[in-house]
Amino acid sequence: MKKILVIHGPNLNFLGIREKGVYGEMSFNDLNEYLLKTGEEMGLSLEIFQSNSEGALIDRLQQAYFDGVDGIIINPGAYTHYSYALRDAISSTNIPTVEVHLSNIHKREEFRHSSVTAPVCIGQIAGFGAYSYILGMHALNMKLNEK
Repeated sequence: MKKILVIHGPNLNFLGIREKGVYGEMSFNDLNEYLLKTGEEMGLSLEIFQSNSEGALIDRLQQAYFDGVDGIIINPGAYTHYSYALRDAISSTNIPTVEVHLSNIHKREEFRHSSVTAPVCIGQIAGFGAYSYILGMHALNMKLNEK
């Protein structure tokens, strides 16, 4: 069974509370239950981690290397646009990583259009709400099965 780490960045713990017009009504707990159920159906072992702290996210990415994680799904939140430290942590693990976003970052404010983390990921999926994560799991699973 492949080990997949799902990392939620800043403010994702406020899903269902903040900006419902942008991020939807689904709560953070409901999203995680949805991911765990879908992962199980796909034969994946999921671990879920969330932090609002850049350092904690970097620490968890580095720990993934030592834990033998096969793949990572990450929603870096606002760190997407400026965290070179997070970018370097993703790159240094050499673990296939998919960047996901609930909203279509390319249809939002100009500063959200660029990602410093996407270039070190195998791909980016945005704009499909919670299903962005599921699409990311499918893409990551396909990539892992190519090896």
